[in-house]
Amino acid sequence: MIRLKDIAEHVGVSISTVSRVIQNDQTRNVNSETKAKIWEAVKELGYIPNQHARNLVTNKQEKNNTRTMKIGWVANPKQAETNPYFATIYTGIRDSLSENDYTLISITKDEIENEVLLLKTIHDLGIEGLLLIDKIDDSLIEYIQQNIPVVGLDFYYTDKNMAIVDYDRVASIKMVVRHLVKQGHRDIGFIGGGVHQTFEDLHAEHRFKGFQLAMEEAGLAIQPEWVMNTQWKMENSYEKMKSLIKRDPLRLPTAMVCASDLMAIAAMRAVRENNLRIPEDIAFFGVDNLEMGNYSSPQLSTVDIPKYEMGRMAAKTIMEMVEGKIKLPIKITLPFELVLRESSNIKRT
Repeated sequence: MIRLKDIAEHVGVSISTVSRVIQNDQTRNVNSETKAKIWEAVKELGYIPNQHARNLVTNKQEKNNTRTMKIGWVANPKQAETNPYFATIYTGIRDSLSENDYTLISITKDEIENEVLLLKTIHDLGIEGLLLIDKIDDSLIEYIQQNIPVVGLDFYYTDKNMAIVDYDRVASIKMVVRHLVKQGHRDIGFIGGGVHQTFEDLHAEHRFKGFQLAMEEAGLAIQPEWVMNTQWKMENSYEKMKSLIKRDPLRLPTAMVCASDLMAIAAMRAVRENNLRIPEDIAFFGVDNLEMGNYSSPQLSTVDIPKYEMGRMAAKTIMEMVEGKIKLPIKITLPFELVLRESSNIKRT
C-alpha cells in the first residue's frame, strides 16, 4: 500500500507538503513545480488517498457499508441545459439512476482537469462511477479508470479503450446521402462542426467522414464551397448559408446534409429569407430528431437518434460496472433510423 511517506521520499519533500497538496490546503503555499511533481508521483505510484477510495478500487464492501450510490456526470453545463440533444440524454441518465436509488452529481470539466481538485472531487464526494460526455484529456481518463469505472458517451470517446454508449455517426450520414441520391440529387452540400477544443477540425468528425465516404461511393464530387464548418453554432449555420446564396445564387446545391437538426433549422431560415423553396430548390436533412423539427417550416427530415435510450443505457452500464457485474470496457452501439418529412420529400428528375 502506497503511503504519503512513499510519495514524499519519491519527490524529496516532507510528508506535510505532500498532504497539503493532496488535500488542497491553501493555508501554506506550495510552488507549482513541486505540486506538479507530487501529482506525477501520485499517478506513477498509484496512491489512493483514503479508505473509501480503496474500497471503490477493490470493489469490496466493508461491514460498515461504504456505498454512497453517487455517480458523477462530466458535461458542459450549457449543453446539458440548452441543447435538446444533450438534455434528453441527461434525462435518460437521471431517470434510470433515480429508479435504482443512485444520485447523479454534476462535475464541471474544470474540476476534473484541475489536478489539485481531481482526487478531492472524485473521492471526497464519494463518486462511485463517472459518466463522460464533455471531452477530457486521455491521460486523465486512464488515471480515473484506475480508481473508479468510467463510461463515455458521444463522439469524443468512440475510439477510446473504455466503456462506450453511442451510435454510428458515419453510417447514419451514409444512409442520408444514399437516400438523397436515390431521390435524384447529385449536387449535395454538408453543414456540420469539427472536433477538438475549437471545433475547427471538420475532417476528423465522424459525420463528415460518413458524408465523404457516401459521396465517393455514389461517384459524386464534393464541392468545397458547399461544405460549411459552423463550429456547432446555429448563428454560423445561418450566416454561412446566407453567404453561399448571395455569392452564387445560380449555382447552389440541391440538397444539404446537416450534422444536427439545429444546424439544419438555422440554415433553412436563410434559404426561406432569400425566397428559395424547401425542398423544391434545396432539400434539407438533419440528425438527432429533436422535437422542434416537427415544428420547423417545413417539417425537417432527420435521423432519429435514441437519445433518451442512450442515457438510460449509459446509466445501466455504469451501475453494473460499479456493482462488479461488468468487468470489460464494453462498446454499445444503438440503432438509428431515417424520419422522412417535408424538407426532403420531392424527387428530382
